[in-house]
Parts: sequence; structure tokens; C-alpha cells
Amino acid sequence: MADPRGFLKYDRQDNPKRPIEERRADWHELYAPLTDPAVREGTVTQAARCMDCGIPFCHSGGAGCPLGNLIPEWNDHVRRGEWGRATDRLHATNNFPEFTGALCPAPCEAACVLSITSQPGPVTIKRVEWSIAEVGWADGHVVPQPPSNRTGRRVAVVGSGPAGLAAAQQLTRAGHDVTVYERDDRLGGLMRYGIPEYKFEKWELDRRLEQMRAEGTHFVVSCEVGGDGDGALSVERLRAEHDAVVLAVGALQGRDDRTIPGRDLEGIHLAMEYLVPANREQEGDGPSPINARGKNVVIIGGGDTGADCYGTATRQGAIGVHQLDQYPPPPQTRQDSSSPWPTWPYVFRTPPALEEGGERLFATAVQRFVGDDRGHVRAVELSSVEVRKDADGRREVVPTSEELHQMPCDLVLFSIGFTGPDDMPLLPSLGLERNPKGSIGCGSDWQTDAPGVFVCGDAHRGASLIVWAIAEGRSAAAAVDRYLDPAGSTDLPAPLHPNAVPLSA
Repeated sequence: MADPRGFLKYDRQDNPKRPIEERRADWHELYAPLTDPAVREGTVTQAARCMDCGIPFCHSGGAGCPLGNLIPEWNDHVRRGEWGRATDRLHATNNFPEFTGALCPAPCEAACVLSITSQPGPVTIKRVEWSIAEVGWADGHVVPQPPSNRTGRRVAVVGSGPAGLAAAQQLTRAGHDVTVYERDDRLGGLMRYGIPEYKFEKWELDRRLEQMRAEGTHFVVSCEVGGDGDGALSVERLRAEHDAVVLAVGALQGRDDRTIPGRDLEGIHLAMEYLVPANREQEGDGPSPINARGKNVVIIGGGDTGADCYGTATRQGAIGVHQLDQYPPPPQTRQDSSSPWPTWPYVFRTPPALEEGGERLFATAVQRFVGDDRGHVRAVELSSVEVRKDADGRREVVPTSEELHQMPCDLVLFSIGFTGPDDMPLLPSLGLERNPKGSIGCGSDWQTDAPGVFVCGDAHRGASLIVWAIAEGRSAAAAVDRYLDPAGSTDLPAPLHPNAVPLSA
């Protein structure tokens, strides 16, 4: 059983970060190595804070982890120093715990019973999870798991982000012949080209891909499924050569606002137009055509993607970085009226990238972009704003002052969310249309309107958390396995129903 007084004996301690000046100067991971003996011992102490609650909300799909991670179990194994057992229990529900450990904002911690009050603070579940994964690799506990038998059934997975990779690994281990098709020149989707290197070093992704290759999963890159160019795979061949298809194409269509005067000036880009070439530069593809060095940068949008742009601009040598959020600053502590436990709390957070310099402005929005005589943006005109609902209940951003403040700016990055899968020839070729939310709909069995074609991840849910993507990939894999089985059964776990949503106030 758990240490019943652990949370009283030990204070919460997150992963130790490297010094700001050190990490600003390179593209390496923000945190100290998790396998370092001192850091590893600190993780053991943090795991001892888990109370092994009678009702563990931390892995409740509605409030905490949609994967159903067995958090109290592997916390107790770590407390006892049983890292091998912890690795087994962690991987029982999560294919890629180092991905979620690095990139998930940890709704499990928000749902921890110790999170009911601000003190002593929730268990550092994210730290323990990530540490188990890294120690598991270092100690040789993570190995390929090839299937013991083959079904002879062939499955195509379109897209190699976390949802597609999770579905592919589950189906390969079930004995199917799985091929993952990726239109980019490297695998990983948003994890490869959307997440900055300092936040997630790509050797961690490559390590998992090698495990999947050893298990028998096949990969094809630079392949536009449904296209007709070089290296493309037509829909006719896709359907003829595979018994089932899983669409995991993501939701990369960036939201834009072309109603702002001056939007067409040079130097104004969507976030992914900036992050993708910046990541390619780290992969060795040469200098990015969009670089923040020596520039004043304005980032429009207060979310995680905006923070990724922020940290990237800082490392590229920007003179100054400002991130604009149209909402007022959140409260410092959870407000039961708006986000009661165990829902995700609406509270003030400072991502590590924003600790490194620059400034964040709240209740502020751009009213006009100002250009120079060459047609390049040179400033933004800002005003204080308030977000209201109009008579029809639609959200509108209303200036609260007629006074405009002009801020010098050489590079503007829009980071205001995503609207769904981007335009691609595959969907109309399959006879599929986006639903009113911009996503690809499916039935209760994850199957789209095209027979034998399934969907999962952001393509189905809309832009969401990596933990939901992996959970959807695992669930869709179970549906495909059942579809391919003559008896209509499966042994694969399915943690989610397609209509599942996080618990909200």
C-alpha cells in the first residue's frame, strides 16, 4: 500500500530545470536529465506523496487521464524502487509515456485529490511518468514486442502523429501487417515539426520508431495518400492493397484573422509557418527562411503553440518578444465557481519559455498592422479589449479604449488555434466531408462514412492534448481489430468512446 503520510512528509517538487541562461543558449531539453541519480532519487520521494485513493480521479477519463493510466500502482512501484514493474504498469495503458511526460499538461494532476486545495499541491504525476519511461529505456526494460502470430490482414495508417503511431503499434502487436504513410519527409507529424527541440528532443521519437520497426510496423514517408504526384498513393491502390484504413491526419489548418487591417503585409505568419522550418533547421535541413534574430516579435494568442513560438524566438536571438492574450489574466488559484475540482482549473500559469524573457500582455489585441515603404510590417497598433457574447451568443472581442498603443514589430506570429484537418485530396476522394466543427465524424465504432475507413486523434476530435490522441489511437485500433476479426472480437483495450469529452464545470 502507499505511504499514508507521504504527502505530509514531502513537499511537491517538479522536475528541476536547467538554469535560464544556459537553456536560452541551446536547443536541448529544458530539464535536468531524469536518469541522473539525484533526480531519480527525488522522483522516488515524489512518488511517495501518492495516497492511493479509494477513488483515483487522476485516471478517471472524464476528469483525469483519458488513457486510464494506472497511476497509483506505478507510483507505489517507484516509491519502492521497483522501476521494472513500474515500467510494465505504465506501458500497459500508454504506448509512449515519454511523449506524454514531455508534452501533456497533466490533467491527471488537476484531478489529483491533493489538488482540491492549493497546498500541499498534487502529486507530480507528470514527473514520475516521464522518469519511469526514461529509466525504463536506460535500464533495458523497454524492448520490442513483436506479435507471436500473423493474421494476414493489411492495415494502412495515414499520418504518423501520436494517434497514428499508437494505432499502428497496437495493430502490429495484434498480428496485422501495418503500414504507416506520412506525407512529410520524416515521421512524427506535429511532434516532429511542430514541437520545438528544446521541449521535446527528436531522438526520443526516433527511439520509439526503431522499436516499432523491430516489431514489424512498416513506414513510408514523402507519400501523399490520395494525391497524384511523385510518390503519391492513389485511393484506389489504398483500398485495394489494405483491408482497413485508419485516418490520423491531424488538425493542422491554422486559424487566421484577415479582417485586421494590414494583415497582408510581409512578416506576418501563422505559427506553423514559423515552427516547421525552425524544426527543420534543427534536423539539419539548413537555415529557416523565417528567423527572429535581431527582430521584435509579436505573438498573437496565449496558448501552448504561442509559448512554443516564444521559446523558439528567444533562442533564435530576438531583440524582444511580446505575447498577446485577448483575455484578462486568470486567477492565481482555482475558483470553484468556474473550474471546481476535479475539472481542469482555469488558473494563471507561466510556461518555462515565458520565464526566459520577454513580456505577456493580457486583455490586449491588435487593431491594425502598420507597414513600411517596402510593404513589410514595422509595428502593431494595440488596444485594451474585452471578450463578450453578442445577442446570438457568439463571442466577440470589443475594444475598451479608443486609445491605440503602437509597438515596434518586425515579425508577427498568429497562434490562435486550429480549425481541423487541412485541405488534402484524400478526404473528397474517399467521399468524406468535414462536420460542422471542421473535423471528420465517425460512428460508435470509429468508422467513418466510408466502409473500412476509421478515424482517430485530432482529425476526429479537433486540436487537443497528446494524451487524448494516444487514447483515441488505441481505441480506434481495437475497433479495427474487431472489424477484421471473423468472430468480431478483440483483445485490444479501448479506453475511449468516440463521443467522450473531458469533464467540465
